[in-house]
Amino acid sequence: MSTTTITPLPTGRQHVLELGGQRAVVTAVGASVREYTVDGRDVVLPFDESEIPPAFSGAVLAPWPNRLRDGVYVYDGEQYVVPLTEHAPRLTALHGLVAQTAFTTVDADSTSVTLEHVVVPTWGYPWPVRLQLQYTLTEAGLHVRAEATNLGTSTAPYGIGFHPWLSPGDASVDDCTLQVDAERHVTVDDRLLPTGSERVADGFDLRSARRLEGLDLDDAWVQPIRDADGLSWIRLGCPDGRTVAMWADDATKAWQVCTGDTVAHISRRGVAAEPMTCIADAFRTGSDLVHLAPGASHTITWGLALL
Repeated sequence: MSTTTITPLPTGRQHVLELGGQRAVVTAVGASVREYTVDGRDVVLPFDESEIPPAFSGAVLAPWPNRLRDGVYVYDGEQYVVPLTEHAPRLTALHGLVAQTAFTTVDADSTSVTLEHVVVPTWGYPWPVRLQLQYTLTEAGLHVRAEATNLGTSTAPYGIGFHPWLSPGDASVDDCTLQVDAERHVTVDDRLLPTGSERVADGFDLRSARRLEGLDLDDAWVQPIRDADGLSWIRLGCPDGRTVAMWADDATKAWQVCTGDTVAHISRRGVAAEPMTCIADAFRTGSDLVHLAPGASHTITWGLALL
């Protein structure tokens, strides 16, 4: 008797959301936004369901975003060590613990899905933090809400970020403009770990839209500029006359932007726009680190639209 082997998808279960001309696909693995289109036009760079998500495409970055130096930190007087995921020459633990983890489905309908995962306590991160992600299509675009709750008995260090790659449509990134609502640029060493910050100037002053040709970015900005609704924005202006607009609420303390010049499978095909509650190495520096008390919750919301 023959049997058929079904190979599991590296992206896990697919959740298709539709509203009017909008279509989004959210995957179980990484709670990732695998596709988001408006009237057939890509808002984020899509990837195939059978593909390992390239360059953290669409993933949730928790319980820390960005890089952690040497994978070692001290919290409340105790030293913790997590595995290195970015090897020589940078030697960092990159983007937390859940970007390749399958989330479970809590609730889903045609326009919304809620996914959940409880971080398994380990020697390197011994706190059971529940992450709940809700993705909803609205008339205004894709709305995302993330809530973290500490289910443990001691305070947990915590941060979160998100990693969509914004799409220029059929155009080249070089022919697009970028605007980042932030006042200060984060300076880094040769391991891309922060050394301080500076007032935005020259190629890092993106408070007004600037052409991306000649700009090689893998940088963070802090002191977000907020509008009357308390939102900070990144806008990718494209030659087709459309603008990919991304907003984030006041829980976002920093934006990371990457043009992917040296990133395999991406290479300036899109622009990563990452809202973060803290910049790299916050577990070591404490900068904007969330101290999540037992039973306490932290929320952040952000969204995408094609204007």
